[in-house]
Amino acid sequence: MVQKTVNITYFLLLCIPTGLLWSDSSLAFTPKQVYSQAEVCYKELRHSANKMKYRHNWLRCIDKFQWVHRLDPSGPWAAAGLYKSGKLYQELAKRSGTKSDYQEARDIFERIIGQFPGSRYRGKAAAEIQILNDDIGKMIDTEATTVSTDEHVQPQVDNSNKSDLGTVDDLRFWSNPNYTRIVIDASRETSYDHHLLKKDPSINKPQRLYVDLKESRLGKNIKKRIPINDDLLKDARAGQYTHDSVRVVVDINSFKTYKIFSLKDPFRIVIDVWGVLAEKKTNQQKPSVALKKNGSLPASALAKQLVLGISRIIIDPGHGGRDYGAPGYLKGVHEKEIVLQISRRLAKKIQQELDCEVFMTRNSDRFLTLEERTAIANTKNADLFISIHTNSHRNRRAFGIETYFLNLATDDEAIRVAAIENATSTKNISDLQNILYDLVQNAKINESSRLAGHVQGSMINHLKRKRYSRINDKGVKQAPFYVLLGAQMPAVLVETSFISNPIECKRLINPEYQERLCEAIVRGIKQYIKETTPTAHLEPPPELANNG
Repeated sequence: MVQKTVNITYFLLLCIPTGLLWSDSSLAFTPKQVYSQAEVCYKELRHSANKMKYRHNWLRCIDKFQWVHRLDPSGPWAAAGLYKSGKLYQELAKRSGTKSDYQEARDIFERIIGQFPGSRYRGKAAAEIQILNDDIGKMIDTEATTVSTDEHVQPQVDNSNKSDLGTVDDLRFWSNPNYTRIVIDASRETSYDHHLLKKDPSINKPQRLYVDLKESRLGKNIKKRIPINDDLLKDARAGQYTHDSVRVVVDINSFKTYKIFSLKDPFRIVIDVWGVLAEKKTNQQKPSVALKKNGSLPASALAKQLVLGISRIIIDPGHGGRDYGAPGYLKGVHEKEIVLQISRRLAKKIQQELDCEVFMTRNSDRFLTLEERTAIANTKNADLFISIHTNSHRNRRAFGIETYFLNLATDDEAIRVAAIENATSTKNISDLQNILYDLVQNAKINESSRLAGHVQGSMINHLKRKRYSRINDKGVKQAPFYVLLGAQMPAVLVETSFISNPIECKRLINPEYQERLCEAIVRGIKQYIKETTPTAHLEPPPELANNG
């Protein structure tokens, strides 16, 4: 039998924890090889008594086995990967003495029975369920072998004590007819799982997606139900499912696909839902084109037609409000003010030179969450997303310009920058297991890379032509920026200069330097448009030219 192959991009997911990275996307690995890598992880775990004390080491191996199923859900290795992840949860449960770990194992075995009735693992899973039921029945309140969340796994405790539980404090959402983002805010990091339930017309139940947050209770002031009522979703509601878990349910009208991932500092769970039209805009979503009295197209409308798709751009000034961003070398200078000034200039130039619609995520000194910025771009059906920032470093001699797009970080410096902009730790940036799948599935990575290349090259060349000295080209880089996560259009983050550097800080507050930066970014966008839609810069045919 010919094995299905898995692209190296997916295999990166399994290798990140051990520091293995490849850049050659032409290489491929079979599910069997991916499974073997997961077995290596488990073997290393079992041979280290110290590693077995830490919960995150168990979860890392479990994730690897589960990726075998995710990469090839109907292949011959899918059931094997799931079964082994269930066995690891079962072993972890014996060490932690935590009922939720037993339940995770049982849920996985039940899933194997339902999804793989013809597999040899069906009988194995059924036998394990019986063992699990016996183990759960024998659970007693004695101290278990210690293992921990990030440190030692805590032994079983009485979760009825509210002080031991986190809280679910808020539900937020952004929506248009084709896309909805829901965010669940929690007081602390916790494990969660999610399931999609089919609709049941016989009892008038719609299709539902639910997320269960473990070791959690409802916050005192949470709004338990938020009406959404768009073409995709009816509402989202939160309830106390058990004494130590909260369930958030999303009632669905219709949808194409969804993704769920978590962000940290503070901890929140993001649910993205897309409709069948999410990847193609309707004519009503395009800028309206008014005809002249003689029925011909105005010149500006003709330009928009020729751009073929790049008609709406989102500019995102980083930070804002209580988030000051990086402090400048000069006293009283902060990133949030500088990037807003640059973004306003950039928006004006794009409108003038590209004749595109421009939206800014913020046009004043106000705070926005990182997930809100991407949601604004998606709900506006933007064609490009450009986030403006200034770089910073403890070493004040560090200087230069760089442009990022969303992908796995390739070096420690990229991880450092992502940690700063994500307002989180480098450890959290390195621990990408919850969001890697979304990164590699983003169909816009290649387009974002090209856009970043044009913008970066244009900034360096233009500033040098304007006779600015000491222009350091730090190049195009990739990193997992929360603000770009889930963007449905080419998206880049521009680090315009180092605000911590004496020379570059003085430049950043200079209106002329800001103007030159914006000229360069617009030129880079033009080059990207020309490359992706060459007809945008061709002369129109005679019949159209006469109408203009």
